[in-house]
Amino acid sequence: MVTENLLFLTGKLAEKSLHKVLAEVQNNPKIPPFKYRVQQIGVSVAALMTPDLIARRLKETGDADKVIVPGLCLGDISPLAVQYGVPVERGPEDLKDLPQYFGQTGVTPDLSRYRVQIFAEIVDAPFLSVAGIVNKAQQYRAQGANVIDLGCLPAVPFLHLKEAVQALKTLEFQVSVDSLNTDDLLTAGHAGADYLLSLTEKTLWISDEVASIPILIPAKPHSLASLYRAIEACLQTGKPFIADAILDPIHFGLTNSIVRYQKLRKKYPDIQIMMGIGNLTELTDADTTGINALLFGMISELDINAVLATSVSPHAVNAITEADIARRMMYASKNDDRLPRGYSSGLLGLHDRRPFSYSVAEINEIASMVKDPSFRIQVSETGLHIYNRDGLHVATDPYTLYPKLKLDDDASHAFYLGVELARAQIAWQLKKRYVQDQALEWGVNSLPQPVTAKTAHREASIKARKEMAKKT
Repeated sequence: MVTENLLFLTGKLAEKSLHKVLAEVQNNPKIPPFKYRVQQIGVSVAALMTPDLIARRLKETGDADKVIVPGLCLGDISPLAVQYGVPVERGPEDLKDLPQYFGQTGVTPDLSRYRVQIFAEIVDAPFLSVAGIVNKAQQYRAQGANVIDLGCLPAVPFLHLKEAVQALKTLEFQVSVDSLNTDDLLTAGHAGADYLLSLTEKTLWISDEVASIPILIPAKPHSLASLYRAIEACLQTGKPFIADAILDPIHFGLTNSIVRYQKLRKKYPDIQIMMGIGNLTELTDADTTGINALLFGMISELDINAVLATSVSPHAVNAITEADIARRMMYASKNDDRLPRGYSSGLLGLHDRRPFSYSVAEINEIASMVKDPSFRIQVSETGLHIYNRDGLHVATDPYTLYPKLKLDDDASHAFYLGVELARAQIAWQLKKRYVQDQALEWGVNSLPQPVTAKTAHREASIKARKEMAKKT
């Protein structure tokens, strides 16, 4: 096995910690052997490092096979690879994440595959225009939906149902229509709907008149016998179908309904099964990330093939995206015969698995090395740590810290510290990872920030630090 020679570039404050972490990584038997050298290039913090500065201060890389620059280093690093003639990569933004960078937790999980199909229901379709239905369908498809379900409402006319189905089919959507009205189902089937929800043994005749695949449910609530009869009828004719035993809300039969799914799968190990998950995500006042994780764990164990998901309640606004993440996690976990841990942080909204990457002792050591007036903020189990050359202060409430900080009349700097301390306090309260100059991560609930916005924020932070340094 070829041993790589790696050159790590760092700033003054991180140099000692980097040596310590690299030594630990190098001694880890799970990580392929490598040699390394650390070069401190004369900046205090990694965020002040730029490709241009590196190009000026690092004249040669010696016998290095690869150069690793800090993850916080801004700008295009590709010219550096040309200059040095070896690959140049960004490492993690926090050096404490180097073990993961080296693959201590294994190869990056493949989350490109899944088995469960997501039917995303537009529950208010009769009240929307065709254009409105198409717009919502495009949103759901972007969130991971495979099939767009048009929900029909009892006693509410859906006069443009045919046009809605045809418009979606023109745009190459797979379409299902959910109704207990036989006229709606026939209209949808003749318009080209791919699936019809929800047929029973009494309305199964509709599937003989259209090409749509029926989604079967019991004719009577909780009646598996009724569902079995509809399934047997389809098996005898060879007609494709999907069966749904109906998932009930909590305290209205949830546990019994899960048992029904287990019985259905045991009796028919090879059929396609659907589970409607909105009765839990919509009708439970709890974060849907955890609900979806648990549901898709059961869905994976039961080999359920499709879910009907909704995104109606404000607290379930990301339920379809969460379902997409959950199905991929569970597919990978099941294939690897592993617990569903370490695959994705998308369903970790409120907390992090490793919130505090630095101990109090490590923060104290770093703080003792600071010789400039720029404030650094870190979070440990004990609270918020803010320090510069004038000292280190620790508290759990930013208001407690304010009187201790010697701030000038620079409003922008005061605003910056206020924002960062507020983030740090939230991170400490919720046990989340905090990294100065970065927004907190909320899993799937984090609104994606354009790269330009992230870069602008970080550059503003760097500019503030440089201005403070000039005042020394």
